Amino acid sequence: MKAIEILLVDDIPAVRAGLRSLLTLEPDLMVVGEAADGASAIDAARALRPDVVVMDYGMPGMNGIEATRALKETGSDARVVMLSIRDDSTLKRAAAAAGACSFIAKHEPSNRLISAIRNAVTCPREEDTS
Repeated sequence: MKAIEILLVDDIPAVRAGLRSLLTLEPDLMVVGEAADGASAIDAARALRPDVVVMDYGMPGMNGIEATRALKETGSDARVVMLSIRDDSTLKRAAAAAGACSFIAKHEPSNRLISAIRNAVTCPREEDTS
């Protein structure tokens, strides 16, 4: 079975390191790259072609919703799992409208993020739902 390839996007290096450490413990998940902002995430997704992008919402410049929308506009097949310290219904709706498959708050248990990543690979693409 092919491992799910993941791109981690967060502006805080310690958060990326923690996520990498967590995901490395899962035999079916493989972190293939990291980015510190939305523009770098788009470039990295284009180069690395990950299955899933774990995208932080709160980043300077281009936030996670804007980056998700831009990623989808480039034609990327990567599925996005939005991650945020904020946990409100307005933000969740905006993430879904931008094309994120799921939304996980940073305070939720780590198994929720792992499940969301695994489930994201079967998340329909926008063109599949139209």
